[in-house]
Amino acid sequence: MSEEIKEQAPAEEQKPAMSEAQAILAGDTAALAAADEAAKKKSKVKVMPAGIAFIRATYNNTLVSIADARGGVISWSSAGKAGYKGSRKSTAFAASQVALDAARTAFARGMHEVEVRVQGAGAGRESAVRAIQTAGIHVTCIKDCTPVAHNGCRPRKRRRV
Repeated sequence: MSEEIKEQAPAEEQKPAMSEAQAILAGDTAALAAADEAAKKKSKVKVMPAGIAFIRATYNNTLVSIADARGGVISWSSAGKAGYKGSRKSTAFAASQVALDAARTAFARGMHEVEVRVQGAGAGRESAVRAIQTAGIHVTCIKDCTPVAHNGCRPRKRRRV
């Protein structure tokens, strides 16, 4: 029985899976094609045409995330991700670049109209909304969701000793 197994053709040795970068360096076209197919399958996620764009504009940074109607984030970006450091992250130009980056990604995945919810008092509030519109996404409404302090609840009675 063991002799019969030895006589059969030896099984091909399986190569370990290569990352995309390793495939490029090695010039392996088959591995590149497999990586492309995996990326296509991953990006085939069905995206709803309408969603919500959350803009958080603080004094130090601007964050933009675009989600579908159920709240699942489709694309996001921040001033730090866009390459800005220090005080440049809080500028209106950085906010417009951030919103444009997030909106282009969402538009490429099938998002065509959003409801914008703005939070915070930073410099990039209006410029981020304009950038979403210039990316080709229709803005249905703009809502300000900035929390307003109301001095909290009544403090405890002072302790007497």
